[in-house]
Amino acid sequence: MSTSLTVIDEDRAPPAVIAASREARHAILQFFEAELRSKNTRRAYMLAAEDFLLYAAGIPGGDRLETITSLHVSSWLGHMEREGQATPTIKQRLAAVRHLFQSLAREHIVRINPAAVVNGPSYSVKRGKTPVLTAEEARVLLDAIDDTTLVGLRDRAMIATMVYTFARIGAVIALREKDVFHQQRRLWLRLSEKGGKQQQVPCHHNLEAYLDEYMAAAQLGDGATAPLFQTLQRAGPRIAIVRGADGQQEKRSIWQLSGKPMSQPIAWAMVRRRAADAGLDTAVCNHTFRATGITTYLKNGGTIERAAAIANHTSTRTTQLYDRRPDDVALDEIEKIQI
Repeated sequence: MSTSLTVIDEDRAPPAVIAASREARHAILQFFEAELRSKNTRRAYMLAAEDFLLYAAGIPGGDRLETITSLHVSSWLGHMEREGQATPTIKQRLAAVRHLFQSLAREHIVRINPAAVVNGPSYSVKRGKTPVLTAEEARVLLDAIDDTTLVGLRDRAMIATMVYTFARIGAVIALREKDVFHQQRRLWLRLSEKGGKQQQVPCHHNLEAYLDEYMAAAQLGDGATAPLFQTLQRAGPRIAIVRGADGQQEKRSIWQLSGKPMSQPIAWAMVRRRAADAGLDTAVCNHTFRATGITTYLKNGGTIERAAAIANHTSTRTTQLYDRRPDDVALDEIEKIQI
């Protein structure tokens, strides 16, 4: 069976899959390709299943799907804990194996789901771990970006989109020209969030200005299906003579859009570079701006219910993980320890 899934690749498949029947292999392929619609979930679940099946192969009975038991799964969890894997990672991997064997049991490939009775480690969190910028730091970051270049206009508009719409990076890099539209005399964005949910969000006036400048410079905005935030490529060997910030003339390469969308790793490298250039020492990531926007909104009188609606959260409990207002209280209290 030809597939890009390494978990059932002929050359790299774990022993339990190599020994499996044609029907079992088809059931595994069906689970990953048909039941998991999200590419990110599919990739994470595939890696978890591969890790488990390779580990189980080293334990008696773990080299065949039909003889894998809950003891194999429990031993695997202990192995991950000893390796220092984070609790959320262990819980996610256990969920992947549980769902895989649930599917196999439904297709009568295995008699029971061996992961069904295995309890994962306890985990409770009331505060997210995502690094957050203050409103002042976010303003410093945006103002530090050079707006005389196409790459600068793109990066500023992209970061501002995450800040002002609370959008996930996946939704931002999925934006197309046609997803930017006018309504009620304002610019709006049509965001495609995970789970197939679509969200229409009006642009803050700052974001509207940033998008207008970027799209004008990039010659975007005709309603086409091209990616809104694209990688750049050199426009041949051409060089432009421009006046730098110090008033001196300097040579710059001319860049143009490549037609290819930004990826999450490229976006992550970009925001890290921009934060360093702005003199910020916070370990920012793509998700930082979602948390920054939500916290700033709440500090300025926004409600948790409205924040959840803008962020496209099903529950306000999820939104509360992004609310870092209690951090200010904690800092004030710590400063009372006057020694």
